[in-house]
Amino acid sequence: MNRDEAIARLAARRTPWDMIVIGGGATGLGIALDAATRGYETLLLERDDFAQATSSRSTKLLHGGVRYLRQGNLKLVMGALRERGRVLANAPHLSSEQPFVIPTYKRGESLYYGFGLGIYERLAGRASLGRSRRLDAAETRRELPGLRSENLRGGVLYHDGQFDDARLAVCLAASAWDHGATLINYCQVAGLLRAGGAGTPVAGVVARDHETGAEHEIPARVVINATGVFCDSIRRMAEPAATALVAPSQGAHIVLDRRFLPGRNAVMVPKTDDGRVLFIIPWQDRLLVGTTDTPIEDAEAEPRALPAEIDFLLEHAGRYLQDAPRPQDVLSVFAGLRPLVRAGSGHATSALARDHLLREESGLVSITGGKWTTYREMAEQAVDAAARVALLPSRPCRTADLPLHGATPDALPTPLRSYGSDAAAVLALAQDRPEWA
Repeated sequence: MNRDEAIARLAARRTPWDMIVIGGGATGLGIALDAATRGYETLLLERDDFAQATSSRSTKLLHGGVRYLRQGNLKLVMGALRERGRVLANAPHLSSEQPFVIPTYKRGESLYYGFGLGIYERLAGRASLGRSRRLDAAETRRELPGLRSENLRGGVLYHDGQFDDARLAVCLAASAWDHGATLINYCQVAGLLRAGGAGTPVAGVVARDHETGAEHEIPARVVINATGVFCDSIRRMAEPAATALVAPSQGAHIVLDRRFLPGRNAVMVPKTDDGRVLFIIPWQDRLLVGTTDTPIEDAEAEPRALPAEIDFLLEHAGRYLQDAPRPQDVLSVFAGLRPLVRAGSGHATSALARDHLLREESGLVSITGGKWTTYREMAEQAVDAAARVALLPSRPCRTADLPLHGATPDALPTPLRSYGSDAAAVLALAQDRPEWA
């Protein structure tokens, strides 16, 4: 993947692209890969770096969403569990099984959560990562060294997935490039082209290259808007009066030293004060604690965790860890914005759907919502819709069982594991250019 080559491809293009994808996060990159593997001439434009925003600031989980069982959203859970299995199979160098324990401190909780997780396991079917089981207090302490043991009654152990979000995004970009897509970062869409006058269908984009300052008018048979929390700003380029689809919600995370929970297992806190679930997860020799759910009026490219969010995470982690973390124990903080599909007024964002929404307006296909686990399914649906809008030949999706760039069945030592089959080349580069290592 080479930006100079991508710019050269753009300059040499004399006919409209089949599809232009706006947005280089999980969904946009998945769309570019899906479209390219179907043989559509595809261009992706990203105003910053790939996955710079939301897609690199997740809780690093591949999961069906245990809490959606409580909401009765079985379709969402089943779809996400199916897609979890596909990511684990297609990107084994970037994903793995992760055991979780829900500690219980009240009578009947182990039975309640054990029953729910049994359903979760059955919904996964052949994609199950292991059987859930109830633990007594002694077993729970062994599984979770560092857990607060006062009044502990037991726990429930279950299995879900974990992945490297930023590296998976890079591998999606490389995979799309490998299959013929053209991807350009630091190139912002500043406007939309029309087939004729006002009110005619969208027929391309006006893009500004942040590296050179050059502006390009780029025609396409269809434009796909995959800009996450910025979805509505692109939609209003086509329809200024368009009703908002997205309710941005901020999710903050804190990073702690592993000494607070030194074992392999993660903790799932089943219910926080605001009705969410919270995770305390081993991640790259540290602990990741998250996340919050804070409604945000104006989406920013570089969101910052609020002091109240950090306090919330520390307080809830302290209820479950024997050594309660303090503000000075926080090693780092990051926050991302979720593009939640907007519901009626008066709803907390924690109650809004992580399911996605696809909208076709004036020749512009917009997709928003969803989560990392379901990026591939979202991409498939977006490309199907775009092909219909553009009257392109219908071609089947090929990504369900497509190994991603770098995928290898061989277990490589950390930290080279995330590079997969590129590990040897990366190691050689580090040896040749030690100043880059």
